[in-house]
Amino acid sequence: MRVGTIQNLIISRRTDFGLYLKESSDSEQEVLLPKNQVPDGAKIGDELRVFLYRDSKDRLIATLKTPRLTIGTIARCKVIEVGKIGAFLDWGLEKDLLLPYREMTGELKAGMEIPVALYADKSDRLCATMKLYKYLDTASDIKKGDNVSGTVYEISDNFGVFVAIEDKYQGLIPKREMPNGIHVGDQINARVSAVKSDGKIDLSLKELTHIQMDIDADKLIKLMKSNGGSLDFNDKASPEVIKKATDMSKNEFKRAVGRLLKNGLIEIKSDSIVLKSEH
Repeated sequence: MRVGTIQNLIISRRTDFGLYLKESSDSEQEVLLPKNQVPDGAKIGDELRVFLYRDSKDRLIATLKTPRLTIGTIARCKVIEVGKIGAFLDWGLEKDLLLPYREMTGELKAGMEIPVALYADKSDRLCATMKLYKYLDTASDIKKGDNVSGTVYEISDNFGVFVAIEDKYQGLIPKREMPNGIHVGDQINARVSAVKSDGKIDLSLKELTHIQMDIDADKLIKLMKSNGGSLDFNDKASPEVIKKATDMSKNEFKRAVGRLLKNGLIEIKSDSIVLKSEH
């Protein structure tokens, strides 16, 4: 009997506490289905489909309720509270599921819904983890150019933003395209920019280049208008300055500036970009 799994077990005996279940009549190990869970008409020898977990006293116990998660699967769960040892999640059973601090990949608050996987720790107690990489599959039916939705589950300064596509598949927004202001738990829509030979998926929040150029150009006009009609740097500024102010890479910024310049909407000064007065 493995904790965290759904199994078909046979009723072996009845007590004042409920029903004891076995895998077969020859099995020695039994597990209790508490009295308040016993279905009407249940009798010795009947088979019941139950989920196995540990109660508040760490005793193996059965329930007829089906949780959102079983061992090795991923599901979205709501954060009930964040305490001293971790966060507690609603996963459909009376006893909330613990997400230990060491298994968190970002700051959590009560009310958030996050994708997690279920595992058993060294003491055979069930816990949740936000470290989903090894639990996610590669998707054979997703193609370059597809639009997909997913949830940010981890952010790495070295690699980028890890996304659980449809809470099932591995996705990554590469470091070079990491947007400002993104957080673990954010739900995003993205474009598939590449599908690797191993099935892993690169994502982009940017549109195709020619579309993105117009979007970025409009964004620069709005930024200049909100800043009194100018930017206090030009296309010679460092990539860091540009990224912080515009959330664009230097190349994206230069393309957008080029579009505005070609359309006669701006003037480039020695240390700034100025929006022409008629705009």
